[in-house]
Amino acid sequence: MNEVCICQAAALTALGPDLESLWRGALAGESAIRPIERFETGRYLSGSAAWIEGLPETSRRSLLYPLLERLLDGFGPVPADATLIAASTKGCVDSMERYLRDGSSDLADLTVVTLLEWIGARLGLTDAGININAACASSTIAVGRAASLIASGRREVALVVCMDLVSEFVFSGFSALQALSAEHCRPFDRNRSGLSLGEGGAALLLMSRERASREERPVLGVVAGWGAANDATHITAPARDGCGLIQSVRQALSRAAIGPEKISAISAHGTATVYNDQMELTAFRTLFGERPLPMHSIKGAIGHTLGAAGGIEVALGLKCLEARRLPPTVGLLEPEEAAKGFVSRSAQPIVGRYLLSTNSGFGGVNAALILRREDG
Repeated sequence: MNEVCICQAAALTALGPDLESLWRGALAGESAIRPIERFETGRYLSGSAAWIEGLPETSRRSLLYPLLERLLDGFGPVPADATLIAASTKGCVDSMERYLRDGSSDLADLTVVTLLEWIGARLGLTDAGININAACASSTIAVGRAASLIASGRREVALVVCMDLVSEFVFSGFSALQALSAEHCRPFDRNRSGLSLGEGGAALLLMSRERASREERPVLGVVAGWGAANDATHITAPARDGCGLIQSVRQALSRAAIGPEKISAISAHGTATVYNDQMELTAFRTLFGERPLPMHSIKGAIGHTLGAAGGIEVALGLKCLEARRLPPTVGLLEPEEAAKGFVSRSAQPIVGRYLLSTNSGFGGVNAALILRREDG
């Protein structure tokens, strides 16, 4: 099997225009969750989200295009033969909203094919690309798919691009599900009351070790393992025993050829909903026992970015491994009993080479990635 290297990484979030801004803000415990100005929120459970300022609105195109322009600006050259794997749960959903209101949107925006064609043309790719839509595990599965193609020798290089917006359509849906917190979300806190939405994107260039060496590319980290499973329990609620997440992590550990004792830190899904956080804690206690293990959720800082979450967390995870530090869980005030020894309001040291990143979503989908620091 070929070793899968991450050679380029970019992220755009409400904390700033690039990965460095995300890293600095997360490490400082900052939060970008604030009142929404994009649409009226009076009818909904919350009035806040982590949204990106200054995205230029037009009467015809989705905000996803200027978001992607910012994300890809300065990303660097991408080989023309890179396999494109996008990840988005709703794509240009704001175009659908405008079309239904007044017919002003471009109908072509309503299909994901148009978005894939735009990305391909923007970067000069020959591959038509695919989009992974697996709820909030979309980009985690996209990275796993890219890694699988490279590890098996079917591809030498793949580009993962993930993105989602804060839209009224999605916002109203989470409000109807009673899943939004009226205040800023508090992952793994005993008094958590729901999630805060966010928006953003990430781009990750993956290569085989041989291709990266041939092109003299820097290696930021290695995708050592990946796994995905569905607990098939409920349309929105996760399995209480965490069986799907446990299976995903065990698959990732097997592919990485390591035992659970090698995991040095966890980037958890951590949405701050009652059931998700409890499910994750149950799964991690089953997998890792009582061993103190640094864990955090980034969602108190940048909100839940839906299909972009896993890709953003991979980009941030590379920074964590490089600096050997895990940012605090923003919003955490009083960890629930099962979270003690895992999460912290302060940054935590990472001792070791492996970081586990997990995401879960509606429909019972779960996915896990294991990142390895490049140096020994």
